[in-house]
Formats: sequence, structure tokens, C-alpha cells
Amino acid sequence: MYNNQAISQQISHFCSLIQARRFDDETLSILESVLITRDVKSLLDVQRSLRDFMRHESLRVLREINELSVDHKLLILEFFVRASAIIGDLESCLALRYEALVFRELNSVVDLQLHVSYREWFMFAEHAIENRFYAIGRKACEKALACLRTNDIPETKDADALSEDMEAIRKVKRLKDLAIVRASSQSVQAQTVEYLKRKIAKHDKASAFVIKEKEHSASFLFRNGIKKHNARKLQELQRL
Repeated sequence: MYNNQAISQQISHFCSLIQARRFDDETLSILESVLITRDVKSLLDVQRSLRDFMRHESLRVLREINELSVDHKLLILEFFVRASAIIGDLESCLALRYEALVFRELNSVVDLQLHVSYREWFMFAEHAIENRFYAIGRKACEKALACLRTNDIPETKDADALSEDMEAIRKVKRLKDLAIVRASSQSVQAQTVEYLKRKIAKHDKASAFVIKEKEHSASFLFRNGIKKHNARKLQELQRL
């Protein structure tokens, strides 16, 4: 599948490390070396193969790590986030980042150091929306607003601090509204494309029918003309 045998060996080595559950910087370094710039077709083939493999393995690993400590789980999630970014699998990268943030949030009740601030949720929402993942961006905005309304705003604050917090809330709400509008627009565009496809298919079918009808009509007129011509010839011969 790949032009260079050495590249194939590196890919095989990387996959074996993942299957051996070696989630460290050395494994990521091997992944980076596999994706050194080469011709576009080979690079796309390698990325596609690694993306499918890593998606499959990440799901298996996430099911396996239930018994591990919180810190260990977060390290593994971070590894897969970095690996997805190196491969160029943006969808998996964002999904795993969201998984890590939610996992931290759930465990912050026991360990306050795991608390996810509204800024972290907001930054994640920005990245998601910039890359057209509007639904997950909207969810992150909702998480950010929840932080601002509960965890990050004590009951007693001076006027300046409260003003900053209210501005932050407005900022997050604007981003959430943007995600909703763009998601709606994306949905409308998808529906429009589907509608146009149906219209074009219907038009092509109608056009084919009209053409066929015209062909039949022309053929009928031609044959009818020949019949009339032959009838006139016969009448002339009979008169003679």
C-alpha cells in the first residue's frame, strides 16, 4: 500500500505500541516520523489508515480504563488528543478533548484541582465552532455559562469584578447564539442541497420524457407523411 517499506515498518511498529498500551512521547514521536511530508496521495493514504486504526483503538481503550486512577485516565485521553491532532483527525481530537473536560468536571467534586473553568470551556467552544462542529460548540458554551453562574462567581464580589463577569456571560451567550445560527444555517444548506438534487433529478427525468415524446411524435409524423404520400401515389395510379 505504501511506496516505502521503511514507512510500512514504522506504521506497523506504531500500531504494535498502541496495542501494547504504550501511551508516551516516544510513541507520538514515531507517529510524527510516519507522517513526514511525502507525495500527497501517499500522505492521505497513511492518514486515512491511521485515523481508522486510532478511532477503533481509542474506543477500546476508553472501555478498558474504568478501573484506572483519574490522573491516569486523563493522561491517556491527552495522549489520544495529541495523536489525533498529529494525524489530522480534527473530529476525534475535539471529541476526545470534550471527553476529557467532562471527565474532569465529573471528578472535580472530589478533587477541586480538576475544576474546569469557564475560560477552558469557552476556548474549547471557540475551537469547535471555528471548525464547524457547532453542536459540540453550543454544549461547551452551556458548560461555560454554568461555570459562570455557579462555580466562578461567588456571592460577594466588588462592582468591577461583577461587571467583568457579566461581560463574560454576554460573550459566551453571543458565541452560543453564533453556534445555533450556524448550525441552523448548515441544516438549511443541507436541506437545500437535497431539495436541489431532487429537483434536478426530477427535471432530468421530465426532460428525458419530453425528448422521448418528441422523438415518438417526430417518428409518428414522419411515418404518417409516408403513408399519405403513398396513398396519393396509389390514387394517381388508379386514375391512370
